[in-house]
Amino acid sequence: MKIPFISRGSLDRGTQLLLLFAGIKLAIHFYTNAFAGYGIFRDELYYVACSDHLSAGYVDQPPLSIFLLALNRLFLGSSIFALRFLPAVAGAATVFLTGLMARELGGGRFAQAVAALASIVSLIFLGYDAIFSMNAFDVLCWAWCAYVLILLVKTGDKKYWLYLGFLLGLGLLNKIDVLWLGFGILVGVALTSERRWLKTEYPYIAGFIAFAFFLPYIIWNATHAGAHLEFIHNASGVKYSSLTPRIFLIGQLLLQNPVTIPLWLSGLVVFLFSKTERRYRLLAFVYLTTIAILLINGHSKPEYSASAYSMLFAGGAVGIERWTSHKFLRWLKPLYFAVVASGIVLAPLVLPILPVETYIRFADALGVAPTTPEGKKLDKLPQFYADMFGWEDKAAAVARIFHSLSPDDQKKCAIFADNYGRCGAIDFYSEKYNLPKSIGPHNNYWIWGPRDYTGELVLVLGGDLKGKTDRFESVTIADTVRSKYAMPYENNLPIYICRHLKVPLKQVWPSLKHFE
Repeated sequence: MKIPFISRGSLDRGTQLLLLFAGIKLAIHFYTNAFAGYGIFRDELYYVACSDHLSAGYVDQPPLSIFLLALNRLFLGSSIFALRFLPAVAGAATVFLTGLMARELGGGRFAQAVAALASIVSLIFLGYDAIFSMNAFDVLCWAWCAYVLILLVKTGDKKYWLYLGFLLGLGLLNKIDVLWLGFGILVGVALTSERRWLKTEYPYIAGFIAFAFFLPYIIWNATHAGAHLEFIHNASGVKYSSLTPRIFLIGQLLLQNPVTIPLWLSGLVVFLFSKTERRYRLLAFVYLTTIAILLINGHSKPEYSASAYSMLFAGGAVGIERWTSHKFLRWLKPLYFAVVASGIVLAPLVLPILPVETYIRFADALGVAPTTPEGKKLDKLPQFYADMFGWEDKAAAVARIFHSLSPDDQKKCAIFADNYGRCGAIDFYSEKYNLPKSIGPHNNYWIWGPRDYTGELVLVLGGDLKGKTDRFESVTIADTVRSKYAMPYENNLPIYICRHLKVPLKQVWPSLKHFE
């Protein structure tokens, strides 16, 4: 793959500038992870548990990010800084690639700097890179694919199809939204002069490479009754049923950062209508195809389109650089750069860099109310932050009850929770508190099953009392876990000691399945 800044034998000033911006992005996250932050995030607990059960697939995602996490834990451990190391690096790489895209589109240092800076102040990118998940790698994949597409159009070199197939394949093994990227590329090629490639074998070779990478996850789903399809159906029909196309479109104006709206809109205009950059129209079609697919879905979260924006940052930066090159508009360059840079002021809304009480006052001052995409009741924090509180409290409370049991009871005692956050908390802190691994019905926990437990004795974290008395002969509320700042439904959780399940656990297990 063409790497222009290496071919010159030394780093030119433009590349040094992009490395500086990438370094700033990395430093922001390293500082937050080392010296700030609120605690481990709900989904991180689950991903750690998944990394202890390596597989070709999982109910809610393909396997690549989980394998990366397993390697990361092997070499760096499981501290919060270690868990969030790779997302921080991926975010820095995205900043660098966004600047490189601006360069390949013909942009000078100003365009490269603005594109990279927009990637830094993007609120959704900051949030994605603040925790471990597949999302940071997804954004990087889309940016890298867009960069390769630019090189393909610019050079006409067929080898970029092979690189594209490889990247799409890895991307699909990380997150299936790369299917939208692949379809967008197909639409863009078909509707532009790049359709000439359809008469060659190279796009089809790229498609075959991507399919070969994705095949293990397809096979996993085929052997697990279409688990991921069931997960998507349940999430769209229940969890995100309150989301509408209107909410999705409004979210496009907010999820990146309001100060970048003129930039990415300019990028879309540049790719569609500029005489100079019109040759790269297929990038606009990739974006528009993604938006269309998500609108047709009807219940898409606004952030589902987030990964498509880095290429618009690059195109917009090149357009703005050209428009402000006129003598009477040159004064706008430093002003626009300063406006984009000011976007970092909003970073605490998505990056846990402020003490929590300071954050609450900060959000109140801005008039930003707590939000959730899932329609759940909230308290003082948005769901993203509230889901970083209370997990060790739960594990510690369960441990106190577990260790109060007799040695014989401990040997046969299962610890059950009905969502993967609670199960993940037990598992993550199991070594610290000398607890057995948990069982549960949520997503992959259901697939991992009840192990050898019979249901004779079960500690249950959370849920209503009636649900327990219906299933067990004896139920006692042993304690209640209170966690300040946690999501309301994760606060004031009862812990039950349940004895003698009326139906054998392995027999009742299939009916407990909860994929969402």
